[in-house]
Amino acid sequence: MAESSAPSERYAQGMKTRRSVLGDAHVDRAQKNQTPFDQPFQELITEGAWGTVWSRPNWTKRERSMVTIALLAALGQYDEVAMHIRATANTGATRDDIREALLHVAIYAGVPAANHAFKVAKATYAEMDAVDSAGEQK
Repeated sequence: MAESSAPSERYAQGMKTRRSVLGDAHVDRAQKNQTPFDQPFQELITEGAWGTVWSRPNWTKRERSMVTIALLAALGQYDEVAMHIRATANTGATRDDIREALLHVAIYAGVPAANHAFKVAKATYAEMDAVDSAGEQK
């Protein structure tokens, strides 16, 4: 997407989906922190991940959330696991869903990956619960 051109339809859909999953605050922070160096990357993930894959009608956001968390855990991408755990507040994936996904990670990708992902998930849920009990927005 060139600077002078209007956003593509896929980018617009991607931004809509990205905001619905990650929340406006997260996307606004990412947009604010964007530089000319990473702008092409931000456009790529908005169009590709969010506008193409996450916007497909075949799976629900809940299903995509579970699969995404399992894949990220299997790959050891724990910062992204935490981000997507927080996003479950918007996708409908429950803690039971995420536990089941991480059990699959243990069998198919290895116990160490699942063990660390459980640690990350527990810490992230604790943070989310603390925010909820303080009466603040997630």
